[in-house]
Amino acid sequence: MKTIVIHGLVTCVSLIIITALGNVCYADNPIAQTIFTADPAPMVYDGTLYLYTGHDEDNAPESRFIMHDYQCFSTTDMVNWTHHGAVLDIRKVFAWSGGDANAAQCIYRNGKFYYYVSTANTDGPGGVALGVAVSDSPFGPFKDALGKALVTNDRTKAARHSWDDLDPSVFIDDDGQAWLYWGNNACYYAELNEDMISLKSEISNIQLTREAFGPDFEEAPWVYRRADQYYLWYASSIPESIHYSIAKSPVGPWQYGGEVMKIQETTASNHPGVIEYKGRSYLFYQTDSLPNGIDKRRCVCAEEFKYQADGSVPEIQCRADNVEPIGTIDPRVRTEAETMAWSQGVETEKNEKVGVYVTDIDNADYIKIRQVNFGNQTPSQFMASVACGSNGGQIDVRLGSPDGRLLGRINVKNTGDWQTWETLSCRVKSVTGVHDLYLVFSGVNGELFNIDWWKFE
Repeated sequence: MKTIVIHGLVTCVSLIIITALGNVCYADNPIAQTIFTADPAPMVYDGTLYLYTGHDEDNAPESRFIMHDYQCFSTTDMVNWTHHGAVLDIRKVFAWSGGDANAAQCIYRNGKFYYYVSTANTDGPGGVALGVAVSDSPFGPFKDALGKALVTNDRTKAARHSWDDLDPSVFIDDDGQAWLYWGNNACYYAELNEDMISLKSEISNIQLTREAFGPDFEEAPWVYRRADQYYLWYASSIPESIHYSIAKSPVGPWQYGGEVMKIQETTASNHPGVIEYKGRSYLFYQTDSLPNGIDKRRCVCAEEFKYQADGSVPEIQCRADNVEPIGTIDPRVRTEAETMAWSQGVETEKNEKVGVYVTDIDNADYIKIRQVNFGNQTPSQFMASVACGSNGGQIDVRLGSPDGRLLGRINVKNTGDWQTWETLSCRVKSVTGVHDLYLVFSGVNGELFNIDWWKFE
C-alpha cells in the first residue's frame, strides 16, 4: 500500500519552485523519499559513502516509535543514492533483543563490518543495552557477534535510567585504538579490544557540565578525530538542536564548541552523523518533513559545511540545495532503478530474486537521476528490466524535468506476474553531454509495473 506520496514536499526551507508552466521541481533533500529514515550513520569504505539509517515504520503513531530494522544507502556523487534495503533486522539477528531498533552505527575494521546497535534487553537486568553484529559485507547479512549484549544497564556505572545505554558511536583513532561512546541524558565511553566485540577498559562516565556541553546534553553522541582535535557532536534538549564539543584527547576534558544546527520546526528530535568524503565535510541529520511525516516518521537529510580556520564548526543552515554533485552517472553501465536523486510516488521493495527494485508505480510518478554523462557519442537505445501483473503503462525517458525533452518511450505490457522480469527497449533521440534524467511513468488502472534497472546502449 502506498503511504508516501510526494506532492508539494516542504522541508526546513521551501523545496518547491513553481514555474510559469505550472511544473513542480524539487531539490534533493531529504535523501530518500520512498521510506521513512532516521538516526543517520555515514561510513566511507573503498571510495563509496555508505549511509546507514534507522527505519520508522509507516504506521508509527504519534505516541511511540516503531523501528525494527536498519537500512543502507550508498553514493559516489552525493546526489544519487542507491537504496540497498534492510541490511539488519533486530528481530532476526539478536535473540536477546526486544525487537526495537534504536540508533546505531556501522564501522569497518580488518575485513569485517561491525554494527553497534541499541535495543531493549530481554535478558538479565533489562533496560536498553548495546549489541554488536558482524558481517563480511557492508550489505550484510549481519550476525550477532556475541549472542548477548555488549553493554548492559547494570554494567554502566552511575546509570540513572533504564534507557541510558542508547545511541552508540564508534571510531578508530590514528593509533589504532577503537573507542565506543553512547548515552541518553548521560554520556559514557570505553575502549574496545582489537576484536571490536569486547571492552578493553572499564566504562567511564563523562561529566555533563556546562563547560563541557553547554546548556544540555540530551543524546546521540557522534565522535571522531580531525587532525589533532577530537569532536563530539550531540543532540541537545527537546525539541532538539545539534551542538558540538572538542577535546585534545578521546577521554577529554571536553570543551563546549557551540550550536551547529538550531531547532527545526519540522522535527522534535535530531541526530548528527558527520563524515569527510572526497575532501568535503558533510553533516547528516533528520527532519519529519515527508508527507505523512511526524516526529515518529522521519527522514534523513545532508548538508555540506566547511570548518573555520581554527577548526571550529560554523552554524549549518538546513537547506534544500546545499549538496553539490561530485561525480556523474555513466548511462552505458547498468544502473539500479533504486538509484535516484529524487522520486515522486514510488516505493522500493527487496527480495531474494532481484534484490531491491522500484514498485508501487502509478500514473505521473517519476524518478530523477542527476548528472547523467552521455559524453560526446549519442546512444542508440534505452533498456529497462520490468515486471508487470497489470495492464502495464509507459516509461518516458526525459531530460531536465518530468515534462522535458522526450528521448524515448517504452511500452510495458503484462509480463505474466509482478515478479516475472523482462528486458524491454526503445530507440532514443540524439543526446550528448551531462543532463538530469527523468523516468516518467504513465498509465491507468492503479499500479502499473515494477522496474529493476536501466541502461543506454
